[in-house]
Amino acid sequence: MRYPLLQAMRPKQWFKNVFVLAAVFFDARILDPIALLKSLGAFIVFCAISSAIYLINDLVDMEGDRNHPLKRKRPLASGALQPRVAQIAAVALALGGLALAFLVDLRLLWVALTYLVVMMLYNYRLKHVVILDVMTVAFGFVLRVHAGAVVVVVARFSPWLYVCTTLLALFIAINRRRHELILLQQDANNHRAILEEYSVRFLDEMTSLVTATTLAAYSFYTFSAPNLPANHSMMFTIPFVMYGIFRYLYLIHVRRQGGAPEEIVLGDRPLLLSILLWALTAGLALYWSR
Repeated sequence: MRYPLLQAMRPKQWFKNVFVLAAVFFDARILDPIALLKSLGAFIVFCAISSAIYLINDLVDMEGDRNHPLKRKRPLASGALQPRVAQIAAVALALGGLALAFLVDLRLLWVALTYLVVMMLYNYRLKHVVILDVMTVAFGFVLRVHAGAVVVVVARFSPWLYVCTTLLALFIAINRRRHELILLQQDANNHRAILEEYSVRFLDEMTSLVTATTLAAYSFYTFSAPNLPANHSMMFTIPFVMYGIFRYLYLIHVRRQGGAPEEIVLGDRPLLLSILLWALTAGLALYWSR
């Protein structure tokens, strides 16, 4: 295994931190070099801190990961990475991320520190509490969006987007739990005790509720947010969101995927194309339809 420390930092999951850029995009300031530079700084901050959290998570779950058919290949669980090295790297990444946050914006430092504390609580306690585990994951995404909003000092960023972010993150987290439950089956409790508190039926009911609410919330945003173009052109993005969610459900329920959201998005061309078309359509609406 080459570069086990880098692998343990999970650079593929840095993709999740694009939520930091939501504020500068939806505030129609992505062409503002200062705002964009600050947003990219916030993105780097969350990449560093999230990698620190991943290392801590793998240290905490090392024994349980060895009972998982996929996670047992992780550097710490497989023995390719020494725990002491992971501990030092986690501290360095966390402190480095917080230092950069301070340099970018003092408000970003407080958001980043909050994210670090919440994720530490998640690793040591909250991921063992049914329902709160997925809600905490969703809150982490909201903090990413808020981090982007504070560094840009948004003027036209609708609160609806916080609601949509929460629901979308819940959708992903719930379906990840479902994937783990089906993948591990009888051995689910040996890997993560919290899985015993869930059932596939319960998770499917949660998914149905969150899916419908997500589509409704995003639709309300496109035609009711006061800061959007008066011609309601953002409504043209609704079909792409609808297709993307349905495609994600198809990949989980039919293709039996769902373990790593970033791999699903980057590995499925129709889903990735839908996201790119959504971004293009939203960009045209926000930047050229006013």
